[in-house]
Amino acid sequence: MAAALTSKKINQGKILLELNGIKKYYPIRGGVLQRVQGNVKAVENVSLQLYEGESLGVVGESGCGKSTLGKAILGLEELTDGKITFKDTEIQSLKRREKLKFVKEMQMIFQDPFASLNPRQRIGHALEEVFTMHTNMSSSEKKKAVIDLLEEVGLKEEHFERYPHEFSGGQRQRIGIARAIALNPSFIICDEAVSALDVSVQAQVLKLLKTIQEKYQLSYLFISHDLGVVRYFCDRVLVMYLGHTVELGSVEDLFNQPLHPYTQALLSAIPRPTVQKNRKRIRLQGDLPNPADPPSGCPFHTRCPIAQDICKQDKPAWKEHESNHFAACHFAGQSII
Repeated sequence: MAAALTSKKINQGKILLELNGIKKYYPIRGGVLQRVQGNVKAVENVSLQLYEGESLGVVGESGCGKSTLGKAILGLEELTDGKITFKDTEIQSLKRREKLKFVKEMQMIFQDPFASLNPRQRIGHALEEVFTMHTNMSSSEKKKAVIDLLEEVGLKEEHFERYPHEFSGGQRQRIGIARAIALNPSFIICDEAVSALDVSVQAQVLKLLKTIQEKYQLSYLFISHDLGVVRYFCDRVLVMYLGHTVELGSVEDLFNQPLHPYTQALLSAIPRPTVQKNRKRIRLQGDLPNPADPPSGCPFHTRCPIAQDICKQDKPAWKEHESNHFAACHFAGQSII
């Protein structure tokens, strides 16, 4: 996998997607009148830029806001606050009809494609619906387009008439990829797209995603909990904790010189194929704080082994500590081992 998925240089030319102060809160209601008594702060003030042709990984523990961020970008979750700019257009200000253009440009590959397929509908007909909704193709043109799509992702024409249950997990994910690229998008969110697959099948699907990216100049937001996959697939990595962004940098910088204590803890948990001397696993104490009642100051201070009084009182600023390597920590770069 390492040889096939070597990370390319980061193209910091044209910005495709820009997020400014993205927030997503879920209200907590209670009492007889079901009044709002608080909020679950799933995503808190996230800002970043994604470049054309780039693969940006998003990592963090379960519940850190990775998937919610992806859904908010696509409009599947309504923003609480913030601004999303795609191809120099602020998409929240667009009317419903104007947004249809961006539906074609922004797509998503889900973790479980079987859940998004109609078990009573043949795969070919399910893929044809994409062209029925967004194009004026004839029946014969739609069928040919679907067959071309199936072949593009490594399937065959004979798969057109099969039902979802007749495919393996890897084949169903290929169908999900085919559906995502059907309208020639420029941006795809991969939400745990390979986490449910066997390791050998993961490598095949990742290679397919890379091939498609190079062919169509796609940009990926690659959401994953598997840091090993992220290391070989992505160009940059964004680390999230409790809805906040805590570190952002190139794969090489982040894996070789992590600045944030949380990133160091995550990297220490990556399985290694060989036993390394003096390698220490960093075990964080305590549970993830309640996002409905986050701690003051730095959100990570309740579990951080190097936290001091300033961490409990003042929220660290988001700073560029090295070239294109950002972190939000009062003691960025200090080792916690």
